[in-house]
Amino acid sequence: MISITSAELNYLIFRYLNESGFTHSAFALGYEAGINKSTIDGNLVPPGALVTFIQKGIQYLELEANLTNDDLDTDEDFQFLHPLDLITKDVDELQKMIKEKKENVQKDKSKGKEKENIENGRDHDHGLAMEKERELAKEKENEKQQRESEKQQRENEKQQREKEKERDRERIEKEKEKAKGKEKEKPFEDVSDANHTGDEINGRLEENGTDGGPEPMDICTNLGSMPCEIPNSDVTVLQGHTSEVFACAWNPAGSLLASGSGDSTARIWTIDGPSSSMQNGPFNVVLRHFKGRTNEKSKDVTTLDWNVEGTLLATGSYDGQARIWSRDGELISTLNKHKGPIFSLKWNKKGDFLLSGSVDKTAIVWDVKTGEWKQQFEFHSAPALDVDWRNNVSFATCSTDSMIYVCKVGENRPIKSFSGHQGEVNAIKWDPTGSLLASCSDDSTAKIWSMKQDSCLLDLKEHAKEIYTVRWSPTGPGTNNPNLQLVLASASFDSTIKLWDVEVGRLLHSLNGHRDPVYSVAFSPNGEYLASGSLDKCMHIWSVKEAKIVKTFSGNGGIFEVCWNKEGDKIAACFANNVVCVLDFRM
Repeated sequence: MISITSAELNYLIFRYLNESGFTHSAFALGYEAGINKSTIDGNLVPPGALVTFIQKGIQYLELEANLTNDDLDTDEDFQFLHPLDLITKDVDELQKMIKEKKENVQKDKSKGKEKENIENGRDHDHGLAMEKERELAKEKENEKQQRESEKQQRENEKQQREKEKERDRERIEKEKEKAKGKEKEKPFEDVSDANHTGDEINGRLEENGTDGGPEPMDICTNLGSMPCEIPNSDVTVLQGHTSEVFACAWNPAGSLLASGSGDSTARIWTIDGPSSSMQNGPFNVVLRHFKGRTNEKSKDVTTLDWNVEGTLLATGSYDGQARIWSRDGELISTLNKHKGPIFSLKWNKKGDFLLSGSVDKTAIVWDVKTGEWKQQFEFHSAPALDVDWRNNVSFATCSTDSMIYVCKVGENRPIKSFSGHQGEVNAIKWDPTGSLLASCSDDSTAKIWSMKQDSCLLDLKEHAKEIYTVRWSPTGPGTNNPNLQLVLASASFDSTIKLWDVEVGRLLHSLNGHRDPVYSVAFSPNGEYLASGSLDKCMHIWSVKEAKIVKTFSGNGGIFEVCWNKEGDKIAACFANNVVCVLDFRM
């Protein structure tokens, strides 16, 4: 009897979850089943292997139910087949193989019997097989016709979309013609037409009969000819990582940039002066998270954070360990208590505590001076995805269990519990004063919470897909820009960024410029600009006030994170193609 091992089945399910976009489920299964230790060569397993396997199982059952009933029973039928035959051949081919091999066996058994009996038996088997083949051929023909029908329908939809895009392009060209002779920046006002909200959008819909302006793709494909493209002379490409770069963070006190990668290292880069002056590449220190072997996927660097003084860098890793490094790259302490990968890591302002959230469902506050854990908070029933300090002693955590807890060092129970999201809560962020907490979820909503009540203050519902992250602007009370309005930005898998006025719960702008999920957004220190990074390989810089793209950069891989330096004249973006890009920004 052919059998499949549990390790092989786990790998097939893991691949299916990844290919279907269930990344959190795949992550949890991969961690608990030890997929990273598997000896299976993933390159040999074709896409959709699990579905194919199940389909073959169904075909097996169908074949089992329809085999001819003669001297040999059904179990014996399958001794004629090899495992590869079940995977690679259709039902009718398998039937023919079994039939031919069975006839050979029957011949051997029937030696000495009358020739007429043998011929009769063959004719009988052949008739049944032919009838079965005709039925299978008919079913195949029906399936083929259905596939053709679906294909035709998709073609029709594609043609319709192309027509709409063509109309949009013509309209944009007309608007560009009108704008000729005006100042350089004017073309971008045309592109940003898609970003106005409220009645303007509805008016456009009624006027044009289209989906509200140019599709995101039109914005990006035309960027090469637009004056907002950041020139190569203003870009420094930091090379050295050998796997995708997941995280980056500027040192708050100097010209250092930290990056964390799937190659089991973090790096600290020294970025001095403009990009054009760093011809040989900037100096960098490698922070190795492994001893010896460099292919340990369990040591991917998933998150990192500088302390406020900029003297210490904390890194969180897939191996469940947090590490604290000096700015020179010296390992100061290894914090070991989590039993699963660390997804989020934050210093408090005072710098005496480090907070970590893990797949093991817990959050831990670490005493930095002693290098020991001070308190472990075990309230969530599923992996903790994000943590954020409210002040020096209290903080919030969120999880795939849809819950948000506000905790305090020294307290054994949460001081506040927020429930209301209907899906995984991907990110949380306190506003600059620590009075409002923003959260975002797979349920396509962002919510604003206050310690003064249990239910959410605002339920922000304009996104069409999962929201990956939220960020507050560094504006309003308690910031360096107290006279500017406080704004919340939310970035979604629907390829848009929404800007919200949280005082009244109103959508200010929808920024439509990306073609794929937006993974990261970051406000400039003065609050006037917003940088966004997407899987479409583009980084856009938007004017918050005008809701339009003012600069853009196209790389060669999806972007996982973007961040500004403290002066606001450089932006770093980390890419899936193993590099970090530093862009000089000036208006």
